[in-house]
Amino acid sequence: MKQRHLAILFVVSLAVLLVAIWVSRRAQEGSASIAGTPVLPGLEAHLNALTEVRIRGAGGQHVTLLKGARHWQVKQRGYPADSGKLRKLLIDLGNLKAVARKTRLAAQYAALGVQSPNVAGASGVRIDLVSPAHTWSLIVGHSDGGSGAYVRLVGHPQSLLAAPLVMAEAKPAQWLSPIIIDLKHPQVRSVEERLARERPYRIARTAPTVAQFHVFGIPPGRTLSGPGAADALASALSNLTLNDVRKAAPPPPGMPLSSAVFTTFAGLRVTVSGFQAAQKGPHYIELTVRAVGAKSAPTAARLAARVRGWQYRIPGYRYRQIFQPLTEWLQPLAGPAASVRKPAA
Repeated sequence: MKQRHLAILFVVSLAVLLVAIWVSRRAQEGSASIAGTPVLPGLEAHLNALTEVRIRGAGGQHVTLLKGARHWQVKQRGYPADSGKLRKLLIDLGNLKAVARKTRLAAQYAALGVQSPNVAGASGVRIDLVSPAHTWSLIVGHSDGGSGAYVRLVGHPQSLLAAPLVMAEAKPAQWLSPIIIDLKHPQVRSVEERLARERPYRIARTAPTVAQFHVFGIPPGRTLSGPGAADALASALSNLTLNDVRKAAPPPPGMPLSSAVFTTFAGLRVTVSGFQAAQKGPHYIELTVRAVGAKSAPTAARLAARVRGWQYRIPGYRYRQIFQPLTEWLQPLAGPAASVRKPAA
């Protein structure tokens, strides 16, 4: 009988323990009744009223996006923001719905990435959405591995699992409008290259339908590696994107400079000047755009206004595509001639 009483007592104790665990978890995470409720109430209806978006990450990284008369700007650069990327972020935040409650315990925030970015070791980002009438503030943490992320309203202890997945970087360069210029291959009539410490040369063709460019400036006794060796140069300014941007400034004294002049069949002339900041440093370019004839004047004026006064940091491989030495397209030297030094520009 005694053993039976002990067994009953054990079962009752276990049941009480399980109930306590269940109640604790429900108190921490809440019920499923929160599913589908807006995380940022009222935001969706006021997206067009927003004037500022601030994003702060760990280590003091931050970016501020300001709404101007014509477009949004990255405050830290004074340069236009990526409107498509910003639009997606705002729409995702406006549509952000709770899936389930998660922890209310500050000690467990780090596991979800929803601690304040000011805390050492933080991994999430804080987003402040500012309108004249209201400010919405949210901390976005880790992804749940699917279509959602863990979030927490600033000033509230309750964390949530919410969807859709919100992605927001805190680096200014990540929010810049990425396209510098887009000159497609069929548009280009000629390219004149004057490279630092390299032989100058020019490529040209007579019509857009002519696939191959003629190369002028080949040294005597040298030949191209193939009939279309230089054709890829015409695509060097196609969908050209930036890594970062800064106000134009003179390059360091003694810095070797290169230039390439792209002329289109429509009468557009784009001069690209560039240099590498150090032997293994970043690559920078500046663009000057002008019209060769009245027909291209409107396009030239629009492009010139966009690039004037800026110095763009671009990927190294795109820099090398713009400033290609002629020797890369020539048949290799054979015999004693191979040891002859290349003439300087």
